[in-house]
Amino acid sequence: MSALASMIAPLILGGVCLFGLLRGTDVFAALLRGAKDGLGVVRDILPALLILFPAIAMLRASGLLDSLAGLTAPALTALGIPAETAPLLFLRPFTGSGAMAAAADIIKNCGADSTAGRTAAVMLGSSETTFYVVSVYFGAAGIKKSRWAIPAAIAADLGCFLASAWAVRLMI
Repeated sequence: MSALASMIAPLILGGVCLFGLLRGTDVFAALLRGAKDGLGVVRDILPALLILFPAIAMLRASGLLDSLAGLTAPALTALGIPAETAPLLFLRPFTGSGAMAAAADIIKNCGADSTAGRTAAVMLGSSETTFYVVSVYFGAAGIKKSRWAIPAAIAADLGCFLASAWAVRLMI
């Protein structure tokens, strides 16, 4: 089984190249065009990423995240969301790796089978890095005004966090 699994990617790439050749497509030229377009996308989204990543690092290092977690703990508890997941709630819309680190901390401190640990895992798996996605995709598409996309995405994130906590409580 592992030999087949290690051959899947080369087989897919070979199949795509063969399909292109059978259709009369210059596969190498198409590959070069795709790489050129990809570099253009990187050029377009790089400014947003250069702002977003240091801002997240400053948020974590400043202690503001811990202060926000302490302030929101009563409200989260009233909504049925474990207060320990507050750092994850604040980081997830901005960064996947920061949210993963927050979830790992929650699981390490509370335990994988705890309500907070399970809730963190479900939140991490069912939510999106809203601002990262908006900056990357809107930047790549050349969209300057997001209009209602960000408020709608934040509302979806909040609904996801609530639904995750409630689903874990129903399942345990």
